[in-house]
Amino acid sequence: MTAEDILRELRELRAGDLPTHGGRTLAYVYDSGLSEVDELGAAAHALASSANGLDPTAFPSLLRMENDLAGTAARLLGGTAETVGSVTSGGTESCMLAVLAARDARPEVTSPSIVLPTTAHAAFHKGAHFFGVRVIPVPVDPVTFRAVPEAMAAAVDDTTVLVVASAPSYAHGVLDPIPEIAALLDGVRFHVDACIGGWVLPYLGLGPFGFDVPGVTSVSVDLHKYAYCPKGVSVLLHANAGLRRTQYFASADWPGYTMLNTTLQSTRSGGPLAAAWAVVRHLGDEGYAKLASAAREAAVEIRAGIEALDGLRVLGDPVSTLLAFTVDHGTGFDLFTVADEMRERGWYVQPQFAHESSPANLHLTVTAANRGSEEAFLTDLAASVGAARESGPVVVDPQVTEFVAALDPATLTPEQFAGLLAAAGLGGAAGLPARMAEINALLAAAPGPLRERLLLEFLGALYTAS
Repeated sequence: MTAEDILRELRELRAGDLPTHGGRTLAYVYDSGLSEVDELGAAAHALASSANGLDPTAFPSLLRMENDLAGTAARLLGGTAETVGSVTSGGTESCMLAVLAARDARPEVTSPSIVLPTTAHAAFHKGAHFFGVRVIPVPVDPVTFRAVPEAMAAAVDDTTVLVVASAPSYAHGVLDPIPEIAALLDGVRFHVDACIGGWVLPYLGLGPFGFDVPGVTSVSVDLHKYAYCPKGVSVLLHANAGLRRTQYFASADWPGYTMLNTTLQSTRSGGPLAAAWAVVRHLGDEGYAKLASAAREAAVEIRAGIEALDGLRVLGDPVSTLLAFTVDHGTGFDLFTVADEMRERGWYVQPQFAHESSPANLHLTVTAANRGSEEAFLTDLAASVGAARESGPVVVDPQVTEFVAALDPATLTPEQFAGLLAAAGLGGAAGLPARMAEINALLAAAPGPLRERLLLEFLGALYTAS
């Protein structure tokens, strides 16, 4: 195939994706609304994509850019002259490395654990799973969804290698009381997950939450979120080099080169690093302050509009650019239907299932590109709520709910899972149907472990060698 034909086919494939620009996809993507930022990032990515971050002595340009980004992040997040950092592929890798470094710093602990609020990102559960660490989940305040400092401190014991808090939490956009938690810890490592808020909260004057809080030992911040850099780039900062040392890996136990890794990856393309380096230098503090204000103003206006709609309410008190809303009891309409209706009107809002005191809700990640389109969003949201009222609640057969609730995912066979997926509307390799309300209602009735397994089986059906 010619290059022209291949690119034409790629454009056709991309036409079926959610839009990444224009502020209509309120999850997964972060849009500054500045076309020159995207062009600069793409050009810088192309210049360095063939360079390999595995060996900084072979590609010193990447070393320089990584140190520059870590230094910029450290200054933004209250770092000192001793603060050090590593650039990773994203927030999940940064969080996992924080868990790994904490575990390996305490080799004498035979059954290490991490203490985290139940609203902490699932990346910490992934890190704990990969690295053999126990998770000690601590319930949050049932109304504010913020971590409770006294409860967090009470969960710490001799096996605790890391305590985690969020700035803010993804699900509800609320900021955990980080100074209050830190004040109750006695020398235990304390990681602040600022992956989604670290590049916006400082410009909004919100905090403190970083190294300016005594006791914070590491902070993660994603540059492909509110630094508006191409994916995937995150920075993991440690208060000093000694805390970072156990994050590194080395092996001379083979006949090849001595393997040295600063992150979970070995080969790393220089493209994302160079793109982030270019975008951060271009926008600067003044540019980021404007973008943060625009995103926050849009979030405030959208929140006010949601709260003015009969039957909807915002969860907690979101302080920055994320928010989640649910339906009041007895409203007679289904939240997942609202999401379907918004999708038909060109907006993607992210469904979130109920968990502990958090009811089923719709999540919004508001970016600078949403400034100016708040009225259009709220108009379509009101129309979507109206359509959902007309449709009425989604009702799952009680017998089906009872049957699903009694299933044990550990004992079901792949064939049985295939039958369940088909019954849920997730069967086949053709992808998801256009409307998801009925499927989400059935998934919501499934216990968490069963829902996990069903969706993993569904992913397995999607990803095949074609």
